[in-house]
Amino acid sequence: MYLPQEIIRKKREGEKLTPEEISFFVQGITTETVSEGQIAALGMAIFFKGMSLPETIDLTKAMIASGQTITWQELSDLGPVLDKHSTGGVGDKLSLMLAPIIAACGGFVPMISGRGLGHTGGTLDKLDSIPGYKTDISIEHFKKVTRKAGCAIVGQTANLAPADKRFYAIRDITATVESIPLITASILSKKLSAGLQGLVMDVKTGSGAFAKSFEMAEALAQSITDVAAGAGLPTSALITDMNQVLGTTAGNALEVQEAVTYLSGENHHGHQHEIVKALCAELLLIGGLARSPQEAEDKIKEVLETGAALAKFDEMVLGLGGPKNFCATADKHLTKAAVEIDVFMNAEGYLGAMDSRKIGLAVVSLGGGRTAAGQQIDHSVGFSHIQPVGTIIDPRQPLARVHAKTREAAETAARNYCSSITVSDTCPAITAPVLNKIQS
Repeated sequence: MYLPQEIIRKKREGEKLTPEEISFFVQGITTETVSEGQIAALGMAIFFKGMSLPETIDLTKAMIASGQTITWQELSDLGPVLDKHSTGGVGDKLSLMLAPIIAACGGFVPMISGRGLGHTGGTLDKLDSIPGYKTDISIEHFKKVTRKAGCAIVGQTANLAPADKRFYAIRDITATVESIPLITASILSKKLSAGLQGLVMDVKTGSGAFAKSFEMAEALAQSITDVAAGAGLPTSALITDMNQVLGTTAGNALEVQEAVTYLSGENHHGHQHEIVKALCAELLLIGGLARSPQEAEDKIKEVLETGAALAKFDEMVLGLGGPKNFCATADKHLTKAAVEIDVFMNAEGYLGAMDSRKIGLAVVSLGGGRTAAGQQIDHSVGFSHIQPVGTIIDPRQPLARVHAKTREAAETAARNYCSSITVSDTCPAITAPVLNKIQS
């Protein structure tokens, strides 16, 4: 018999917890025999004292064991079960592109995603832009759609890693989110519960990322790949640039429309395209669907050019309650903001830098994100036609377009957008989209 307070004290003193102590505490989180105050105290102790690799592996395994796990025997002869996870960014609609691409290449992607947090958008909020699309479904329905369409993007069910769900909610309100061992266990407990055979991590760094410094991103990527290896999950982590908005949109319905356009064969350039290709190629290699990076790139190009990836997205949307042939009629189904205005800057020079976090917060201020738990959001608002770093700034040429509910909100957002831009006299050096790769 263990005492929660003794486990907290032990970690507070910087001592290592045994697998049995970790299992006991996690079980208490699930059964609610451990109080919110005790969970918060352990979270803070881990935040300051950290965890060793074996401890983090044990925490991950205990969180997995707190609920149901999914198995995919029915897919064993059909293709590998693969997934991708991102640490969050601004304009990050990569999951909407990656899942159908991998499905069209012969993989299966049962993706459990989340909602927006802080200044970063959430994949589930984007999918809520699609009329009828259901992200809260049973595991049976999840498995059925994954098998038929090759991919399904849904929310975490109550039965998958329930200890993580409670622990994370408490971390979110006690300033203990930014702990590498806790982030690692949170991500991997959900992914391992989903029965994956391969995972690629998109660990972002820069102004719009959780990991502001490259060093922090590298430490997180290393932790995730090490723990995944310890749990038997082949994993690769790419550290990617988040010093500018990904693609040309930021805002839920606008990002869905951009993803559809991309899957239709357009806008295959810039940072976003390079990161999509890199993440997909890693998964194809991990899953044995390609024997070399060049073969992986050729397959990705083929499924985009032939429309096979677009068809997979349509199948997924239909299977999860959305409209039939959604991609062909997306413009009709996605809600549009009442007011649109272009963003101009009264300056000349180059777009030298972009504070992506400020742009993400501007989307939240428009109503496209939450300032309180459970808050309803406006899926139509945000920014489109976003120009990348290195663009020549001309007072007559717009840098972006605001989509807002009112004229006043649009003008405020335009000012906020301009305040996020740094003007340079010379063309800036453009950061590479993929900065490093770490593999388990």
